[in-house]
Amino acid sequence: MDKRREALQQWVDRSTAGPVQSMTALAGDASFRRYFRVNLADGGSLVAMDAPPGKEDTSAFLRVQQMLQRMGVLVPFVMAENTAEGFLLMADLGDRTWLEVLNEDNADRYYARAIDTLISMQVNGRAELSRLPEYDRDLLLQEMTLFRDWYLRKRVGMKLGKQDIADLDKAFGYLANEALAQPRVFVHRDFHSRNLIVTPGGRPGVVDFQDAVHGPLTYDLVSLLRDCYVAWPRQRVEGWALDYLSKARKAGLTDMAENEFLQAFYTMGVQRHLKAVGIFARLRHRDGKPGYLADIPRTLAYIRQYACECEPLTGLTRVIDRSMGKAAA
Repeated sequence: MDKRREALQQWVDRSTAGPVQSMTALAGDASFRRYFRVNLADGGSLVAMDAPPGKEDTSAFLRVQQMLQRMGVLVPFVMAENTAEGFLLMADLGDRTWLEVLNEDNADRYYARAIDTLISMQVNGRAELSRLPEYDRDLLLQEMTLFRDWYLRKRVGMKLGKQDIADLDKAFGYLANEALAQPRVFVHRDFHSRNLIVTPGGRPGVVDFQDAVHGPLTYDLVSLLRDCYVAWPRQRVEGWALDYLSKARKAGLTDMAENEFLQAFYTMGVQRHLKAVGIFARLRHRDGKPGYLADIPRTLAYIRQYACECEPLTGLTRVIDRSMGKAAA
């Protein structure tokens, strides 16, 4: 028997104004959180979240939800909360993600809307920065070690020699320095096609925001445009990135030149994608969630594509090439 689900349903029954007809599980994500659609007798619906205390921080979700709501970002409105148990009841934005609808014909329109939302978060989020954790050097480096420990060592089974460790340390240090040199803004941290919801008005519904930090300007943009779940031609990605830069300049977020900005964009992408590959491997080997393994080749390709062009990352390229040989063996 699923005792947490039973307790959640009892709490939902007490928290809703009208009778609950049913409660059905929604697709899970990469965390310990679970979501359920609450179908009401009047035909309406809500979403219930189960975030087990000790594994997920409901207070962080609520804090960032309130920040984004103040910014005018479309996020789920919280109807009721029980932080002691880790339960939330929210408005239902729907479960049709951008990943399901993006195509060659509509991508320009969708990404323009996402970029507008991102600019709004970064401009209006200035007032919230003191309430956010810092995306500091320790966190940047800690994230990249997930690639070393969970992908290279655990998933691929590589035995890393002294040169491999030196190559990785050099790359990680360079990428952390590059990230820390960027202007600092509100960072959603998972701003991509699986966390943007299709809504009737066209604005993206934004979810999975509880890990927001005060960090590098390009982080959310690279999450969006170098998405681990969908790939676009590089020329098209750079066009969207420069559209963002034009808007960011007008908003006073940066005065970076185009070549400087694109370097920041791509180095930030390598940092993020190293983390993502490590997380995908950890989900499989620690949490028993193999579904993200299919996204590793796309994500590794992003890393290698830019690492090959960047002298401080040549050692990282060597390590990745060795890992791909081991993975194919």
